[in-house]
Amino acid sequence: MFVTKLLINDEAMDAADASTFECLDPLTGDVATIASAASPADAARAAVAAAAAYPAWSALGPTTRRAILNRAADILLARSSDFIAAMVEETGATALWARINCDLAADMLREAASMTTQVTGELIPSGIPGSMAMAVRQPAGVCVGIAPWNAPIILGVRAIAMPLACGNTVVLKASELCPRTHGLIGEILCEAGLPAGVVNVVTNAPRDAAAVVETLIAHPVVRRINFTGSTRVGRIIAETAARHLKRCLLELGGKAPFIVLADADIDEAVGAAAFGAFMNQGQICMSTERVILLDDIADEFVAKFKAKAETLVAGSPRDGNTPLGTMISAEAARRVRALVEDALQKGAVLVCGGHADGALVDATVVDYVTPAMRLYREESFGPLAAIIRVGSLDEAVTIANDNEYGLSSAVFSRDINQAMAVARRLETGICHINEATVSDEPQMPFGGVKSSGYGRFGGNAAIDEFTELRWITLASGKRQYPI
Repeated sequence: MFVTKLLINDEAMDAADASTFECLDPLTGDVATIASAASPADAARAAVAAAAAYPAWSALGPTTRRAILNRAADILLARSSDFIAAMVEETGATALWARINCDLAADMLREAASMTTQVTGELIPSGIPGSMAMAVRQPAGVCVGIAPWNAPIILGVRAIAMPLACGNTVVLKASELCPRTHGLIGEILCEAGLPAGVVNVVTNAPRDAAAVVETLIAHPVVRRINFTGSTRVGRIIAETAARHLKRCLLELGGKAPFIVLADADIDEAVGAAAFGAFMNQGQICMSTERVILLDDIADEFVAKFKAKAETLVAGSPRDGNTPLGTMISAEAARRVRALVEDALQKGAVLVCGGHADGALVDATVVDYVTPAMRLYREESFGPLAAIIRVGSLDEAVTIANDNEYGLSSAVFSRDINQAMAVARRLETGICHINEATVSDEPQMPFGGVKSSGYGRFGGNAAIDEFTELRWITLASGKRQYPI
């Protein structure tokens, strides 16, 4: 049993009314964490603390910010066992996935550290004699990061690392499903030497989520919001931010297409599709949900994909004996099962899997999926791959784009020119050729289009998201004005 408190102004504290909520282990139903249940007033306190810390933090040179972020990366790795234990117990993830989270999150902190000296501007030629015009990037102010549970260390760090690197102060709104995991992020940053108030972490009960988020977005000191999560909630975030004329970055749902052309290396494609579809029980925004196969190679691919998928069974992540852990809840598993049942009733064929035991679902493959089935369009967010067979390359592209989402995609072909041509036609923010749909590097412009959101995390793109670009002029000599 662990108790997680709010982190406000470098102090671990209870909610103002001392209320708490329980986070349950999705496999056993036991209490994994008891966390402070912040009220909107607590959230406002966190925003005020961040605002008070902003002038001094934003005035620090990049060397100091870089050193702290690098130190935080070292501490995160040194405390990886704490992060792994929290993530396994709160989300049902495997230790392997939690370890991947630790490693990538540390890389994100180091990449953010390297970007502290890349917040630059430019001189712009002015048509006014004696005037020097500059485009200057400055920190935006207080940034709110709202992170999800499915890759909590990666996405919790991503929500605040680049804002910090750019000179902003932050409030991390933790997921109700992994408050301890997200709370640890605040701990290691404070341990790394962040001044009081620069990072604040708010945990809240599920019933209070909407009020807490609205309070943070509406608070006058908050200048930026970033959110990673479902498209349904993302729309609410965007609408709320728009009412307050505040810029937000949204990375939302996905239903990644994985196109296998007739000349592809089938064995390589099978391995990439299995990783993309079933890693972390398919609970990744980039997960391969639609495997689109040219008829010429469909039977061969499905046979090999079945053989691979049948080895990917689910079990207790605490035992560590299976490649898949639990889904986030039994309800999530029932949703996957409902999608399978609907597809089978409408003519699809179950290749393997398909059964749920509480929150445990083995890798599941459904063949001959058509537009009449819910599985064709709806995001499953589970270990479920839909096989769609097509007769031509143009049909493959049409079907890949026939979806509201547009985050990640993949194309497999030995003909690189053909694959590049397909990649350019796909309506996704990310496309990988001869690689899995699930991939992330901290320096890359990560984000989607359509209902998968807008804006980009990573590298120079993130600098644009978390700074204000200002026009400043410096005049020399005298100027004649018309009046």
